[in-house]
Amino acid sequence: MSSFKGIEIVSQGSPRPVGLKSGEKYQTPQGFSAIKDGIKASSGATDFVPGQKPRWLRAPMPAGNGYNSVRDVVHEHRLATVCEEAKCPNIGECWNAGTATLMLMGAVCTRACRFCAVDTGNPKGWLDAEEPVNSARTVQLMKLKYVVLTSVNRDDLPDGGAAHFAACVREIKKLSPDTAVEALTPDFQGIMQDVETIVASGLEVFAQNVETVKRLTHPVRDPRASYEQTMQVLAHAKQFHPAVLTKSSLMLGLGETDEEISQTMDDLRAARVDILTLGQYLRPTPNHLEIQRWVTPEEFAQYREWALAKGFLECVSGPLVRSSYRAERALERNNAGLSG
Repeated sequence: MSSFKGIEIVSQGSPRPVGLKSGEKYQTPQGFSAIKDGIKASSGATDFVPGQKPRWLRAPMPAGNGYNSVRDVVHEHRLATVCEEAKCPNIGECWNAGTATLMLMGAVCTRACRFCAVDTGNPKGWLDAEEPVNSARTVQLMKLKYVVLTSVNRDDLPDGGAAHFAACVREIKKLSPDTAVEALTPDFQGIMQDVETIVASGLEVFAQNVETVKRLTHPVRDPRASYEQTMQVLAHAKQFHPAVLTKSSLMLGLGETDEEISQTMDDLRAARVDILTLGQYLRPTPNHLEIQRWVTPEEFAQYREWALAKGFLECVSGPLVRSSYRAERALERNNAGLSG
C-alpha cells in the first residue's frame, strides 16, 4: 500500500463499481453519491459518429526518457495526475519537459458543466487533510520544474476549498522552492476573499478558465458559473497581486463566431489577463455537448495573432492545446513551440 494515501484516493477517482455506464449514479467510498462522467444519460443524446476527426488531431504516442521516468514514479507510488486521468494527448511532451498537472480535493465536482467528464456529486465537506503534504511529496518525487494544480469545484465547502488549495501551494514551495506553481482554480462563487487566499499563497500563475464566449456560457457551463463572474475573479486576482501572472482558456468548436472570440479576448484584456490558451473542444461522451465545427490549425494560428495584437503576453493556440499545455513555456513567446 502506498504511503501517499491522499493522492491514492484521487488517482482512483473515487472508485466506481465495475461495469458502470456513463451517466449512471454510484456510491463513493466516502459515502456520497456521484454521477459517472458528470452528466446524466439522456434519451436525447446523440451517438458519436466515427471517422470524423481530422488528421491534425492525431497526437504522437508518448515516449522519451523524461516521460518514462515520470511515468515510473507515478505508477510506483500510485500518484494522481490529470495528465493520465484525462487521457491528455500532450502527456509525453509535457512530462519530458518536467511539467505535470495534479488535481486536488477529490475527483467529484459539485457542478455539472456540459463539456466536462469529471464526475458530479456532493462530497458533503469531505477533504483529505494529508493532501497538501502528499501533493508536495508528489512534486518532489516527480522532480517537476513546473506544476499546474487544478481542482474540482467544491461548492459544498464554506470557502470553496480555497484554504486547502492554498495549503497545497505552500507545502509544494516548502519542499520544492524552485518549482514554479500555477493554480487553475474554481471561481469560488465570486467571493474575492477566497480568490485572495489563493493568489497570496506563493504561486507564480493564477488561472481561471472562461471556457467559452458569453453567448454560449449557458448551456456550456453549469448555471452557477458565469462569464461575468470569471472576468471579475481574474480582474481581482491581478488587482490584488499585480506581479502574479493571470491566465484563461477558451475551447473552440462549440458554435462561437469569430466576432465573439475577438470580443472575449477584449474582455479578458480589460481584466488584465496576461496569457490565453485556445484549443479544440472534444466531446467526451454522447451525453455531452456536440462538436459544432473542427477548427483548423490555420485558424488557430490566426486567432493567436489576434490575441498578441490585443496585448496578451502569449497565446498558446492549437487543436490539441489544453489550458495547462506546456505551461512552463508560455513566456517564451513562441506558441509553446507549435507551428504558426
